[in-house]
Amino acid sequence: MSVTIRPIGDLLREWRQRRRLSQLDLALDAEISARHLSFLETGRSRPSREMVLNLAERLDVPLRERNLLLHAAGYAPVFPERALDDPALQVARLAIDQVLAGHEPYPALAIDRHWTLIAANAATRRLMTGVDATLLQPPINVLRLSLHPEGLAPRTTNLAEWRAHLLARLRHQIDVTSDPVLVRLLRELREYPAPQEAGADVDTNAVVVPFRLTTDAGVLALFSTTTVFGTPVDITLSELALEAFYPADAVTAEALRKLAG
Repeated sequence: MSVTIRPIGDLLREWRQRRRLSQLDLALDAEISARHLSFLETGRSRPSREMVLNLAERLDVPLRERNLLLHAAGYAPVFPERALDDPALQVARLAIDQVLAGHEPYPALAIDRHWTLIAANAATRRLMTGVDATLLQPPINVLRLSLHPEGLAPRTTNLAEWRAHLLARLRHQIDVTSDPVLVRLLRELREYPAPQEAGADVDTNAVVVPFRLTTDAGVLALFSTTTVFGTPVDITLSELALEAFYPADAVTAEALRKLAG
């Protein structure tokens, strides 16, 4: 099977335009002349390996796509992609497990670039009661689990607001990565039945967007934070994110403590 490789110049121009930068802006940031950048984009000059990595860094290209840029320019990839259970990532995996366990009794989970669930603590699993079993078959997609009519959507009291928040995050991620898997996911999520008030805007004056979920302990109000690994050189780690949820009020905090037993 033959694989079509796009010219490196076309890819560089596409990433520059995606970042809404002019040739002059990028050239100044990369400390090269705009003329040289123009030659690289049109194919009149071939970039060195160091130049590809320099421009990719300035354009904030994800590590996976940096390997594709190198390949298009005729160079070998430099960023490895290991499984999370690889011995080389043992320290990182232990750190993930410690963060998730240490966040109890509040929910916390680890996801990859495509929002696939990698790990979750007990508090997270307790909130998944009542979800259709098919949605809990690996690989579990967290966005699908949240917005599917057989998932958490029926128990989310502010579904319109939470749905708008999640879709906005996904659209931003697509803008950054141009990942076709995420594009298909967004298309799927948009086809799910939306609440009647789905056109409502998220309150831009709110400090955080809450996630309000009905449980046996009452309605829990949570807000989330996202943590990523700093300066990773492995694709798996660069695409990993830890989502930690915190109680938005004292009632929720007490209810989560009681649910933990």
